[in-house]
Amino acid sequence: MKPTRRSTKVIYGVVGSALLILGAELIGQFQLAGRAWPPLTDVVAYVSTQAGASLVWRNALVTLSAAAQGFVLGVAVAVIGAALALVVPLLRPGFDRFAAILHAVPTIALAPLLITTVGRADTPMVIAALSVGFVMFVTMTSGFAHTSAAHEDVFTVLGSQRIQRLARLEVPQAIPAFFDGLTLAAPAAVLGATIGEWFGAPMGLGLVLVSAMQNYQMALLWSAALAATIMSLAAYLIFVQLQRVAVRRFA
Repeated sequence: MKPTRRSTKVIYGVVGSALLILGAELIGQFQLAGRAWPPLTDVVAYVSTQAGASLVWRNALVTLSAAAQGFVLGVAVAVIGAALALVVPLLRPGFDRFAAILHAVPTIALAPLLITTVGRADTPMVIAALSVGFVMFVTMTSGFAHTSAAHEDVFTVLGSQRIQRLARLEVPQAIPAFFDGLTLAAPAAVLGATIGEWFGAPMGLGLVLVSAMQNYQMALLWSAALAATIMSLAAYLIFVQLQRVAVRRFA
């Protein structure tokens, strides 16, 4: 029964993707959305050229690098912050409010501050870290609080210290939540890095998007957007698989 259900899901996915591609092509061919929406075949033809492929590939690597660095930084800061809030309960209200306020501030308002402090080249990485940090902080605080009362009582009776309880009880219990957060944070890192590159980064897909839009290079614009989408989807699918493994092992 399981193979049948799995095959059905695969068929639905393939059919849905095919319909989406066909719809995008027809909208472009008949200009139902105007000249700003080119046929998908024109976008593929542009990326197939040596110049187009080289341009998109070089900038995609820059965006991927910024997203990866921001991803690691955001995850590390969020996990450490959530652990500190758990070990020192007095810090929890302040950390919660700070994370909420920082998340509520529009990126366009932070951009000038980041440009003048960390520089244009590192702004995409910092914005990616901010995008990741809030998701991971909320996920980890929830994961750390997911321990059962019975386990808490056992550790209390055994006289465990707060750090021991964190390392031996709450961290293992929070591993599935940790991978849940990574699944949501990975696409957010790519999006954050791309948006950060809009504000004058020397290279990256965000810069290509702005330049192509200003010069009305629709094939290049959609090629860069497609590259960013593929990276986000690939990151999501990778961490979905890791999350399934973690759930089977620790849930």
